[in-house]
Formats: sequence, structure tokens, C-alpha cells
Amino acid sequence: MARLTYSFVLYLLTPLIWLRLLWRARRQPEYLQRLGERYGFYGKRPPGPLLWVHAVSVGETRAAQPLVEALQRRWPAHRILLTGMTPTGRQAAREVYGDRVVQAYLPYDYPGAVDRFLRHFSPEFGVLMETEVWPNLLAAAHRRAVPVMLANARLSARSARGYGRIGALARPAFASLAGVAAQTADDAARLAELGVAPVEVCGNLKFDVQPPADKLALGRQWRAALGERPVWLAASTREGEEELVLQAWRSVAPEALLVLVPRHPQRFAEVAALLGARGIEFARRSEGLPGPVSRVWLGDSMGEMAAYYALADLAFVGGSLLPLGGQNLIEAAACGCPVLVGPHTFNFKQATEDALAAGAALRVADADALGVAVDRLLADETALAGMREAAQSFARAHQGATGRMLALIADWSGRAAR
Repeated sequence: MARLTYSFVLYLLTPLIWLRLLWRARRQPEYLQRLGERYGFYGKRPPGPLLWVHAVSVGETRAAQPLVEALQRRWPAHRILLTGMTPTGRQAAREVYGDRVVQAYLPYDYPGAVDRFLRHFSPEFGVLMETEVWPNLLAAAHRRAVPVMLANARLSARSARGYGRIGALARPAFASLAGVAAQTADDAARLAELGVAPVEVCGNLKFDVQPPADKLALGRQWRAALGERPVWLAASTREGEEELVLQAWRSVAPEALLVLVPRHPQRFAEVAALLGARGIEFARRSEGLPGPVSRVWLGDSMGEMAAYYALADLAFVGGSLLPLGGQNLIEAAACGCPVLVGPHTFNFKQATEDALAAGAALRVADADALGVAVDRLLADETALAGMREAAQSFARAHQGATGRMLALIADWSGRAAR
């Protein structure tokens, strides 16, 4: 009855879903492409057996890379069906995987749509990245005997409370999973309380993602071109944070270059307009390297975060000055870049706490403290060198989640043979 009510409400919300698509299409017209896929209507099915991996957007798509590649090696006769929900995630998948995977949008969680999706592709099993739990999708997979697992799973205390409030709907969905590979013991405990069994702690796949060698080389080229000028990076900033970063920027030595990279590409023009309105000399990555008078370099490019980390002496990882939960600091650590984070890091709580304990990262309370910390560290090469070494050691120490997850997927899916 709970799932029936959920489906009824979902149908009632259809006009709002369309309005949201139209709203997002103002900045990204790609949201209005392939609309049929969002309702379970696809073109010709690719030949051969498929293994299905769902990564909702950019972060999950990139994090899935070591697991996708491990699945391809483990089952070489199968193709990977990679589903997502956003155009930027789809673009990231093209950059990361090329034509090595089959791409499609996962449909909205209407009963008929998810049934059409599973009937069309008939995957041998499914792997959902992080916490993508959809009641009708999981019920349809269960009916069709398609094992579905949750990989790299994380569940904050706040999200667990939310699922608990709709337990009649959420518990059957979680219970229908063939298994869950959780990032941390706390994640595993919260998932177990929601009815998941079995659940195992495997660590975080993002530690197994290797920074692309060509992007690291590009960052080093930028560094050589800029000479001895100090460089600090504000990475993956979210709406409202750029103003705070610029507040911090006023406290940093004027010869330092700020590289400002908004998380979402649809905001590049908005941030450029903000810099222009403030009268700040800036250059855009899309137009080349910054000149000597540029105080800010706007990173208006996709897929180059590793290059920005390789360039920077120090990085602030965004989403953390405002109560947005923070963005992934693991990529910065893998590139050997010292990290600063704000007070709000609940999306990556364990990874952030581990990085702080390892000396790879420092926490600042607000924008003013960020400016003070950046200015101090850019003037202290000994401290930066220590943080760089700590960052690399921290990243190496937490690798290995891919192998653990692959073994569990083979076991839980019942498809251990090649």
C-alpha cells in the first residue's frame, strides 16, 4: 500500500517534474533531449549480455570508474550499461569511458517506466552507486529476478532519519537489495537499521580513482608557464560560495593567483559576471592562460580538475563554507594537493575526518578564516610540503575498495564465473 501511494503521488507530481526539466533546460538545453528514455522508451538494444551500473551524476560517474573497469575485466564477454540522470553526468561518462560503455538515462520511478527499462535491457545484475534507492525500480528488479546491489554506499544520519520517517516505503526497498558495500562502519550500521542484509564495509571507491596522467601533465605545464607566482584553488564552489571566496581573497597577498572553479558548468557565466561586477581582473580558462595582471583565473572547463589540483599550491574544496555538505576532497589528496575545508562536510564526513587526522587537510570556520589560512600557508613552504606528503600518504592508505566490492558483487549476484 505504501508503494501504491508513493506511485500515485509520483504521477500527481508529473507537471512539477516537467517544470523542473524546463527550468534546468534554461541553462542546459540537453535536459530536453532523450526525453523518451526518462519514461523507459529506448532505441535498439545493444547485442549481447549486459551488466548495469547506475551513477546518478558527475561525481558518481567518475567514482565508478575503477569498479566499471574491474567489471569489464571480470566479465569480458559482457558490456556495461551505464545509466545516469543528468546531461553533465552523461558528458562525464563520454570523457571517462568513451564508447566502452552503453549509455542511457534511468527512467523516473514510475512502475511502467522502470518495468520497460528492465524488459528492454534485461541486465544480468545491477549496481547502484552510493544511495540511489528507488522503490518501484527495486520492486520491478526483484520480480524479474535481477539482483541489484548498492556499491560505495553512504548514508548520513540525517538521511537515515528521513528514510526512517517513511519506513513503510523505504524498508521493503532496502530489504530487496541483494547486498550493500558500504563506505564506512557508520554507513553500514545505519543501512542495517533500515533492513539491509547483507551489508559489508569496503571503503571508498574514490580512493581507487587514479588522476589522469595527461591532466596532471597539463597542470604542470600551467605551473611552469606561471613561474613562481603562488596559486590557490577554490574547487567545486557552489552557488553563494563565490562571494565568500572573494571575501577571503581580499586577505591573501595580491601576487597570489586565485583559480576559481564552480562545480556546475551552467554557472560559469554567472560567476564571470560576478567577477566583472566586482571590477576584478580575471581571465577564463576557455580563453587561455591568465596574464600577469589577472588576479583570478576562472576555470570554465569540464574534466580538468586534476590539472587544477596539479597546478595549485593549496586548494579550498567547496560546498563546505555553506551548509551544503562539502565536495569530494579525495581527488585533491590523490594529486598531492593540500586541502582546506569549511565547517560543513557531512557529505564526506569520514573521508574529511581522516584527512584532517592525517594532516592532509585543515578546517576553517568561515570566509575570514579561509583568507588568513591561505595567506599563511602560501608563505610557509615547509608547512605546504608536509601537507603535500601527508595528502599522498592518506590517499594511498585508503585504496583497495574496488577489489573488495568486486568480490562481493560476484558473490551476491550469483555470477562468479567469467
